[in-house]
Amino acid sequence: MSQQGYVAAPPYSQSQPGIGGFGSPNSSLHYGHYGDPNSSYSAPQPSVSKSAVPFGSSAPVGPPPPGAHQLSQTNFQNGPGTPGQQPHRFQGPPPPGNTGASYPPYSPQSQPAFPNAAPASSTAQLADQLNSMQINNYGPGTTPSPGHPASFQSPRLPPPPTQQQMVLPPGPQVPPPPTSSVNGLCAQQSLPPMARQGGIPGPVPPNPNLQQLPGQPPGPGYHPQQANYGPQMAGSQLSYPGAFPGGPGQLSGPQQKKLDPNSIPSPIQVIESDKAARGGQVYATNTRGQVPPLVTTDCVIQDQGHASPRYIRCTTYCFPLTSDMAKQTRIPLAAVIQPFANVPPNETPLYLVNHGETGPIRCNRCKAYMCPFMQFIEGGRRYQCGFCNCINDVPSFFFQHLDHMGRRIDHYERPELSLGSYEYVATLDYCRDKKPPNPPAYIFMIDVSYRNIKSGLVKLICDELKTLLDKLPREEQEESSAIRVGFVTYNKVLHFFNVKSSLAQPQMMVVTDVSEVFVPLLDGFLVDFEESRSVITNLLDQIPELFADTNESETIFAPVIQAGMEALKAAERAGKLFIFHSSLPTAEAPGKLKNRDDKKLLNTDKEKTLFQPQGNCYEALARDCVANGCCVNLFLFPNQYVDVASVGLVTMYTGGTLYKYNNFQLDGDSPQFLSDLRRDMEKKMGFDATMRVRTSTGFRATEFLGAIYMNNTTDVEMAAVDCDKAVTVEFKHDDKLNEDTGALIQCALLYTTVSGQRRIRIHNIGLNCSAQLADVYRTCETDALINFFAKSAFKAILSQPLKTVRDILVNQTAHMLACYKKNCASPATVSQLILPDTMKVLPVYMNCLLKSCVLVGRAEIPTDERAFHRQLVMAMGVADTQLFFYPRLLPIHSLDLKSDAVPAAVRCSEERLSEGGAFLLANGLSMFLWLGASVSPELIQGLFNVPSFAHISTDATSLPDLDNPFSKKLKHILEQLQSQKPYTMKLIIVKQREQPEMLFRQFLVEDKSIYGGASYVDFLVCIHKEISQLLS
Repeated sequence: MSQQGYVAAPPYSQSQPGIGGFGSPNSSLHYGHYGDPNSSYSAPQPSVSKSAVPFGSSAPVGPPPPGAHQLSQTNFQNGPGTPGQQPHRFQGPPPPGNTGASYPPYSPQSQPAFPNAAPASSTAQLADQLNSMQINNYGPGTTPSPGHPASFQSPRLPPPPTQQQMVLPPGPQVPPPPTSSVNGLCAQQSLPPMARQGGIPGPVPPNPNLQQLPGQPPGPGYHPQQANYGPQMAGSQLSYPGAFPGGPGQLSGPQQKKLDPNSIPSPIQVIESDKAARGGQVYATNTRGQVPPLVTTDCVIQDQGHASPRYIRCTTYCFPLTSDMAKQTRIPLAAVIQPFANVPPNETPLYLVNHGETGPIRCNRCKAYMCPFMQFIEGGRRYQCGFCNCINDVPSFFFQHLDHMGRRIDHYERPELSLGSYEYVATLDYCRDKKPPNPPAYIFMIDVSYRNIKSGLVKLICDELKTLLDKLPREEQEESSAIRVGFVTYNKVLHFFNVKSSLAQPQMMVVTDVSEVFVPLLDGFLVDFEESRSVITNLLDQIPELFADTNESETIFAPVIQAGMEALKAAERAGKLFIFHSSLPTAEAPGKLKNRDDKKLLNTDKEKTLFQPQGNCYEALARDCVANGCCVNLFLFPNQYVDVASVGLVTMYTGGTLYKYNNFQLDGDSPQFLSDLRRDMEKKMGFDATMRVRTSTGFRATEFLGAIYMNNTTDVEMAAVDCDKAVTVEFKHDDKLNEDTGALIQCALLYTTVSGQRRIRIHNIGLNCSAQLADVYRTCETDALINFFAKSAFKAILSQPLKTVRDILVNQTAHMLACYKKNCASPATVSQLILPDTMKVLPVYMNCLLKSCVLVGRAEIPTDERAFHRQLVMAMGVADTQLFFYPRLLPIHSLDLKSDAVPAAVRCSEERLSEGGAFLLANGLSMFLWLGASVSPELIQGLFNVPSFAHISTDATSLPDLDNPFSKKLKHILEQLQSQKPYTMKLIIVKQREQPEMLFRQFLVEDKSIYGGASYVDFLVCIHKEISQLLS
């Protein structure tokens, strides 16, 4: 490929087809996404007057709307502004060493002022530079008082939602004070001249020492080491910035100072201010359409009629009334549903409702289940369905009188009338073949090929199972687990074991015909662990010895799954296979795979084939597994390519979990693997599950994204569903919504419990509807939006080139923000980048998604790693995608040993690291302890029990157990971070300026990526340019 940078393919006015923006070219156009010709930004809406300020001037026309703050650049740099303007009252900047939140809260009494016009500059120059930025916060409590000099009377605009505003006036400026963080943008430096060439800063490893020194005159051209602005781009149409490393085609022009990263919206500041406002409080779900605390905020959730945000989070809690409005905003309308989410011990578990043989009460027309959205009428004898408005008779056993408010007298005694989430006991009508189900079974299937025996892995698994089988999940009131267990080993053939309790020794049966697998025994294969304990312990002792002399290195894979599924089917049970596998299945058998890891396909139209399975054997197998309630958990131990896209497919479709331990070493990697295995065995889950999402009239669920299988357009089928799995559901209008009734969603999940009881789990949530776009933006949730965009994009790469998918994401981001600026913000000049308060960190998260290894095709990134990450993200809930795309970076050199609290995180950028510091970084899969070269010897002694930096070994994957407060506190933090995440994070110790630091740097997501992704600052410039193009 040429060193040209990326240019967006379709012009922005042209429509791009497909659901979620990622459909096939011939599919009909859907709203809410990419390029609807009717939603182009031409005529301004009547309520918003276009400003008539000369281009480049940052002064808005008319006064700011109530509640708006315009912060003057001059005021920041040169003290008080011009006479007649009242100086701002801000808290002073923190000391330069402070790495806390990027901007402290400003005092509510601060006075609004207008920015001074930008320095005079010719239009020709202006066209050449993107003006420097200023961010204003529009928050509550900042309304100017009437009669204040800055608040002239004028026609009043509707108050905009809280918003961030960035102004870009050009020209040289006074250097900013050292990392001063005032609310909004500090005096910052303007950006490199990029407008004319359409150039975007290219990816160069970040270098903190490149900042222009204060007082140094800008040189005539770039300093050689500063020429890190990437190659020129053809045309002025911009796409994902920094696609290629900076080449020779550097831009020339007058030297400009860089935008100050402290001044752009900070995810950490957003997270911390939500924690400060809502952390530790009780959040009651008693109001339709209320926005819950962020997923990063700890609070106690009280169900009072709508499902807890632990179960359902939405991209916006106020849907636009019409599909035209939805097309205009392009905000996807979606819910992320995690039906089995873990609930902390201080919150009430779900109530179980049992109506005996009559079963759950449901609407006759739409089959929605009885819930708080049903309206009782005619003295309580009938009820109107909240979803389809059908009038139903109340069954006689369920009848109750109404009070003077029209509410049933037993309202608070019945979970299904007063709570958002609850469960029903299902009747035989909800069971397979109208028979009560058997309790599920777990089958352990161990690859006993040469490498696994020699590495000690097989012995490790067998030893662990001896103790782990005591911890099989059970209902709280039961003494022992009802789950049955079975054992299979395999290499090129399958070995089944009879572990019937009456036997003195286990018996092995070998199946050599792997082309058509059958189960050689029924009686004695799936047993009760308590009854067969001695035989099973015997077997687990014997397996490593039985295969000790094997030299068989080839393995099968598909027949292993087939065998497990056939065994469950014959026993008429749902269940879960635990498969421990290590190599590409190359033995002659169905599902045999060849190595197709071809780096030449990267960045071509055929790159998508790397994410698709080889052949259709695994898809057919997945379909059969789902039909038989067989969930597949896969533990992979590869030391080379194993084709995750193929072998992991069944796991993904059946609601299983994929674990991967590259180049597994017994000493270093056992703790991580064993911890994953233990947690997986003990997970709360449901088996043989079907989920359906119902909605009130006017909209419907159209797209389901997750680790799921769909046989038709409405039923989400999962062989099993556990506490970590989430399904993201997109909704579309099919009519106009109603502001009074709102938008109602009911998720019903039919499943079998670990004890074999059939149940229906119900989650209900009500959202508001509005004819005002501002209401839609005001209730958006960035974390849920990123979950939706990640899953949509990761699904789309199966059928579209990666470049197209990246362009769609950039385009969509620009469209959502452009619509806000045009319709909801106060009038602003072209040079102002205005972000809604709820979306002010959307650009940084979107840039993290664009830089993820799945969407960046580089030869250095193993194909299996990309397929693995893609599969994990498809099943993630909102909390997991939030941490995965924007890791937590904690300064641990400044731990407060007296308090229990985890230190406040800092932004993921190299600028936040310090030579004398130690930092912990976690993203849910990996965990790093980064140590600066001059970190204090006391800290080293306290954590590692060695005298100096040079003595620290980076081979260790855990910290030694030491009896000192610092070590104990850090261990406590590690446990806290780990406890909330589905995967055990292996600790990697990184010393500054040593080789492993390159791996660590990929997680500093605000910086340029070594694999060709833009820094946050550069991406913001790119998005601003896209928005300006859309609005011009």
